[in-house]
Amino acid sequence: MSETKPLVPTTDDAVDHLRRLKAYQPWAFFITFGGYFMSHFSRKCYSTVKQQLQTQAGYSPLVLSEMDTIFMATYAAGNIINGKLGDTFNPTTILAIGLLGSGACLFLINVAIWFDFEGFSQTLGNFFILAVYFLFGFFQATGGPVGTAVMGNWFCDTGSVKNRGTIFGFWTCHQYMGDITAALCTAWVLGIGLPYWWALLIPAIANVAWAFLTAQLVADPYTVGIITPEVRIRQAKHEAKRKEMAELGESVAADEGPQPITYLAALKIPMVAQYAVAFGFFKLTNYVLFFWLPYFLGKAFDPVTANLIAALYSVGMMPGGIIVGYVSDLFGGRRAVVIGVFMCMLIVFLGVFAVYSEAGLSPGALLVMLGCMGILVGGPNNIITSAVAADLASHPSVLGNNKSLGTVTGLINGCGSITASIGLLAVGPLQESYGWGSVWLYLIFCTATGTLLMATKIYSELFPSAANATAVIV
Repeated sequence: MSETKPLVPTTDDAVDHLRRLKAYQPWAFFITFGGYFMSHFSRKCYSTVKQQLQTQAGYSPLVLSEMDTIFMATYAAGNIINGKLGDTFNPTTILAIGLLGSGACLFLINVAIWFDFEGFSQTLGNFFILAVYFLFGFFQATGGPVGTAVMGNWFCDTGSVKNRGTIFGFWTCHQYMGDITAALCTAWVLGIGLPYWWALLIPAIANVAWAFLTAQLVADPYTVGIITPEVRIRQAKHEAKRKEMAELGESVAADEGPQPITYLAALKIPMVAQYAVAFGFFKLTNYVLFFWLPYFLGKAFDPVTANLIAALYSVGMMPGGIIVGYVSDLFGGRRAVVIGVFMCMLIVFLGVFAVYSEAGLSPGALLVMLGCMGILVGGPNNIITSAVAADLASHPSVLGNNKSLGTVTGLINGCGSITASIGLLAVGPLQESYGWGSVWLYLIFCTATGTLLMATKIYSELFPSAANATAVIV
């Protein structure tokens, strides 16, 4: 009888595997960070040249609004679809295709500008630009769920899991750095007198270049012979099943690696559905503040001042993920509790706006409040779609299967975007009929609802039973 290969490597082997894993982690962080950075760089550059697209390319405000709507719809659906694709196929290939597609879409928008499709035929120009943006939303939706899955594959050792919040908190800075770079790029293009379409061409080239770099990234440590704790858990499960079936006189097929989970299986993981809906309410609050703050502030300040004050909200969001991630690590991974505290603090700030929004607030008070609100909103939003998703995908029901994180993240991202998009429809009518006070009360309701959806998780983290106390803290 042949000897069974040991499931757990020797001490020397384990040290070597950990060393190789650690050596590759910075590269995986850099490439996935850059990929998501490129996504935001390319999508934000479009918004920075909207005025030029209207005045020089001839696109009407209605078409520009339709572009936003189509993008949000396909981006939401794309998150759900791409998360599953990332778990089914090579995730780095999916990431590379997303970057290539994003670059190609921006290039096609430039083609429409160069050859004046809108001037030749308004119908042709409108149809072409909307069709391209329809595809653009799907390609853009690869970065979040698939990039998070690759990060989860590489940062799965004990040390990384204990510091998962901090690691993912720094990783989620990619979106804000991409947005800031887009604004600087457009300012540079227009400042030196280049045609405005260079602000679209530069990110298109950058996305394509990063796609080739991403294609070289190894998606999973196991493919290069690195045995991670997840692999050992899966092997142990398979070995236990083999022995059980052998006692019954039946055989088990060889372990061919983890299989992608279904959407239904992902939704059955405890708290995935609740987090998906809760994230939608939190994301709605973020979207309202992001899209409507300059308009709200424009009642009391000139456009330049209003935009500068509103920018403090975006600036505050960048460290928010780091703060929530670090604090939740500090308290043993109790992320729901930290998120709940942040949301309760946000409700207080929204209450101040509800009371004093019509009377007016001083610029100094607004700067402080919006900076704090950026931290309070950005932190939970960033962590839910990264560290929390990784935590959920590590539930005992799927432990050892790294083909679940993309699907889980995609569901949370996609469902959240759908909920937020629908909720945005209420802001205009509320503001017009009942004033801005009603909008802030609406956001208080959304924030409180999202927090209540997490109540069971918050309770279990605050009062873990003796049976699962260790699992919560580790």
